[in-house]
Amino acid sequence: MTNLEFAAARDASIELHGSEAFEGMRRAGRLVAECLDLLVPEVQPGVTTEALDEMVYAFAEANNAIPATLNYRGYTKSSCISLNHVVCHGIPGARALKDGDVLNIDVTMILDGWHGDSSRMYAAGPVSRAAQRLIEVTHESLMRGVAAVKPGATTGDIGHAIQSYAESQRCSVVRDFCGHGLGRVFHDRPNILHYGQPGEGLALQPGMLFTIEPMINLGKPHVKILSDGWTAVTRDRSLSAQFEHTVGVTEDGCEIFTLSPKDLFQPPVHTS
Repeated sequence: MTNLEFAAARDASIELHGSEAFEGMRRAGRLVAECLDLLVPEVQPGVTTEALDEMVYAFAEANNAIPATLNYRGYTKSSCISLNHVVCHGIPGARALKDGDVLNIDVTMILDGWHGDSSRMYAAGPVSRAAQRLIEVTHESLMRGVAAVKPGATTGDIGHAIQSYAESQRCSVVRDFCGHGLGRVFHDRPNILHYGQPGEGLALQPGMLFTIEPMINLGKPHVKILSDGWTAVTRDRSLSAQFEHTVGVTEDGCEIFTLSPKDLFQPPVHTS
């Protein structure tokens, strides 16, 4: 089999979902968005990240859902909470939030077998102007990536939309992590890189389901994994931010499954 034949066979293995799947993803995505909305007033100085994680678990249990990260490959928490220079996969614990902290809370819930996956940024009290700007750039980067999703576009178009904007704002795009397909499976094909060139990569087709979740740094894009095997941090200890939506490709664009019912996807951020 030639490389081109192998690539075609690999791409053909991506499942294209129908209306039943889209309805399941709407329910799962909305539940995750409601959970993240619930946390907005709870993120305050003095609150521990473990307490926030316990709220996520309680919300899932009350809504007959399962936190997908709980016991996933040995991970023991219901969410990932990444503070300041933590890029992703921060483990909730006893650390109490302080004035000026910025944090990403990433929640995936399984509802009736379907995975809803989303993350957004929060601020504990007033933050620096640099942190506020990073959050704004990261949110805009995500939404530009989402706007690039339509049949006939490519994964490279998504990555280029994100990278070109973030770098024009003198920020960097993390290369070590990417968005991913999902549905009844937590992590599936296709991989969605947050950098790239127009026209490159996989062609998008109606029925594809995946996340877009750019991680944007104020400094350089390089990361390292801490000894716990999960927590990724910026090597230069610069601030990092992330926003994530789950989307489905439709006949004429895309549907976002994880929109905030209370329009709180970008919670209010105040500068010090």
